[in-house]
Amino acid sequence: MALKTYNPTSPGQRGLILVDRSALYRGRPVKALTEGLRKTGGRNNQGHATARGRGGGHKRLYRVIDFKRRRWDDPATVERIEYDPNRSAFIALVGYADGTQAYILAPQRLAPGDQVVAGRKVDVKPGNAMEIGQMPVGTIVHNVELKPGKGGQLARAAGTYMQIVGRDRGMVIVRMNSGEQRYIRSDCMATVGAVSNPDNANVTLAKAGRVRWMGRRPLTRGVAKNPVDHPHGGGEGKTSGGRHPVTPWGKPTKGARTRHNKATDKMIIRSRHAKKKR
Repeated sequence: MALKTYNPTSPGQRGLILVDRSALYRGRPVKALTEGLRKTGGRNNQGHATARGRGGGHKRLYRVIDFKRRRWDDPATVERIEYDPNRSAFIALVGYADGTQAYILAPQRLAPGDQVVAGRKVDVKPGNAMEIGQMPVGTIVHNVELKPGKGGQLARAAGTYMQIVGRDRGMVIVRMNSGEQRYIRSDCMATVGAVSNPDNANVTLAKAGRVRWMGRRPLTRGVAKNPVDHPHGGGEGKTSGGRHPVTPWGKPTKGARTRHNKATDKMIIRSRHAKKKR
């Protein structure tokens, strides 16, 4: 997929850069594989706002994606590549021999007519899924499980991938885009290839309205508020805060470590925060 620009017929078109989706399927999704998606507005099940800046946005249908890929040794044919409003990556509709269909994350270089298969050990080909312990060192993978049978959790966004860099203690060592290296259990499933739509990182929305369509609302700077509303607020004239950046509740932000999980610390070999050698 390539990027496309627009003629500057209006201020909102002048800097607009979007992904060219002309090659994708233009029809509606498979109805049996969709569900209604209720908006939360950043609220939890008690109605309390737990995520700020959420609300509004375009109405969406949720496409049920097969992240587990546990239908082993049953080849499926890619019928079409589709746009999914719920994620940055594209999705592929695959059909099995018995007539059932499923949506999977579409990797790069997967096209309609290709065959994909999942199993304990299958060919190392984009779209095929297998246990990560059966893949050779150096393989690029995505949609990686952290617990066997739970479904892929890592490397699912557009253009992302992980690389297998070694084996140790009966586990697989993978390197993420962030630079983090960690252990993954050998019986966890992973899909070969990098996720589709890598040009998503180069999109320029060009106007605030397009961000609102995504359900993201404006956030007011702390220094523009009163002291009762934010620790950075108040002061005569324009001030820059007067302290290290904090949240509205006084917790350090912008780089402060928040991870406290001793149970999974042992799985991380090299943190993404480790200082890089110059």
